[in-house]
Amino acid sequence: QVQLVESGGGLVQAGGSLRLSCAASGRTFSNYIMGWFRQAPGKERDFVAAISRSGDKTTYTDSVKGRFTISRDNAKNTVFLHMNSLKPEDTAVYYCAAHDAGSSWYLSPRGSDYDYWGQGTQVIVSS
Repeated sequence: QVQLVESGGGLVQAGGSLRLSCAASGRTFSNYIMGWFRQAPGKERDFVAAISRSGDKTTYTDSVKGRFTISRDNAKNTVFLHMNSLKPEDTAVYYCAAHDAGSSWYLSPRGSDYDYWGQGTQVIVSS
């Protein structure tokens, strides 16, 4: 089992920045591919970004490329999502998730591939 706890959400004006954190406990954090997803009101949960076990590979959905950066600190069992140039359409509940991918290096954008989820943190971007 892996427990994930997100923090760092809040209310920010358009153009502002936030840093989300996700603290993991339980099994060895560095064994997991980590991802961030988001769900806006009335919409499905969408992929945002993912990062490899060592942190050397990342992938992003097109709408956040150049604005968001995913990173991780395996010594602190934490994954981050740095969000810059925020837009009202970034408003959502943001979730981190852990994927036990075995020997695969593939950074999946499919939520169904992830094994553990946090409770989410709300991000509201005002115009």
